[in-house]
Amino acid sequence: MPFTAHLAELRRCLIISFSAVGVGFAAAYAFSGEILEWLVRPLIQVLPPGNKLVFTALPEAFFIYLKVSLITGIVVASPVIFYQLWMFVAPGLYQKEKRLVLPFVFVSTALFVGGALFGYYVVFPVGFRFLVGFSTDNIKALPSIQMYLTFCLKLLLGFGLVFEFPVVAFFLAKVGIIDAPMMARNRRVAILLIFIVAAIVTPPDIVSQILLAIPLYLLYEASIVLVRITVRKREKKARAEQG
Repeated sequence: MPFTAHLAELRRCLIISFSAVGVGFAAAYAFSGEILEWLVRPLIQVLPPGNKLVFTALPEAFFIYLKVSLITGIVVASPVIFYQLWMFVAPGLYQKEKRLVLPFVFVSTALFVGGALFGYYVVFPVGFRFLVGFSTDNIKALPSIQMYLTFCLKLLLGFGLVFEFPVVAFFLAKVGIIDAPMMARNRRVAILLIFIVAAIVTPPDIVSQILLAIPLYLLYEASIVLVRITVRKREKKARAEQG
């Protein structure tokens, strides 16, 4: 495909993705109150009785509902976004590889949503309890809804993205950049990087970091198995073409 054709295809994919996000945003806005209540629940449960989240600017709450609806719209539209990403790279794939579109969309969406839910249900309660624990009789936690939501959404996005590692490893193995022996040899380096990522993504306490590092390490080991299978299939296909 010429370069202009790639730009036209990219434009088409972006238009479809933004349209899907727009539809998701409109649908989510109708339930923005319930979604916001769900997002703040992990913090409300660890705050002292009577403490609530506050907003200090008059239009702040309104923009919070818009932001919640937008993020929810992106999550709802994620299958369409992943599908459009696949369709953009599909011209450079073999016919058999193009058939992987549905597994790619399903696995990518499941890992992203699974990572976000893991952060919400497993890491958030521990991390927020640690942070709120610094309150004293003279220091009371009165978190701003704007600051909390920004912090919360960054964490959810971070958890969702780091759980996409098996998909990234699959494509790197497809193009021959990595293989299973290389990943196994660099396991110690990977463990170090996993703990660094966990320290960046999670709240600043060791328990939350370990809670994220363990599933990331398990995903790394699963990626080694996935890469080994992918490389074997690629080598088998190369031998068949040569023979």
